[in-house]
Amino acid sequence: MPAVSSTPDDPRHDPAHPAVRRMSSRYPVEVIRSERRNKTVSARIVDGVIRVRIPAWMTAEDEARFVDDVVGRIERERRSSAIDLLRRAESLADDYGLPHPTSVTWSKVQRQRWGSCSVGSGDIRISDRLVDVPPWVLDSVLIHELAHLVVPNHGPDFESLVSRYPLNERATGYLMAVSDRLNQQSS
Repeated sequence: MPAVSSTPDDPRHDPAHPAVRRMSSRYPVEVIRSERRNKTVSARIVDGVIRVRIPAWMTAEDEARFVDDVVGRIERERRSSAIDLLRRAESLADDYGLPHPTSVTWSKVQRQRWGSCSVGSGDIRISDRLVDVPPWVLDSVLIHELAHLVVPNHGPDFESLVSRYPLNERATGYLMAVSDRLNQQSS
């Protein structure tokens, strides 16, 4: 993200640290360093601009890492709001003879799993890392979690239910490749 200096109209802005303007994939990003901010990074969209506030002491590397992370989360959240997970899961449940879930929501905290299911309550959570995968991959993860509403383990009965989805094996391979890429990026 190329940086261009600008001065925000925000009266709480610390004039000793001019704001830096960047572009994300969809929104302009304004980074504001503040002497009053000690530890936390915050971000919100104001007038179509992602405004990120960071402590003034942060290094350029810290800034880049934290800003990229928070901007990525905001953008994923915006994209995920366009997908009606519950409706999609109910349609898949009907198509593949599986029970309807009680709820299906995006999860910002799931980093080890693609999805999870609370069998007792019927609640399904899908990692927001799946927002940008092809629809058939998301459908495979939803079917996997819906199958847990019938069979809570990963035994042969579970595999039989999941394999009803014709793109299951292909989606599994896709997710394995994504996992490998994510693991390489975090090392």
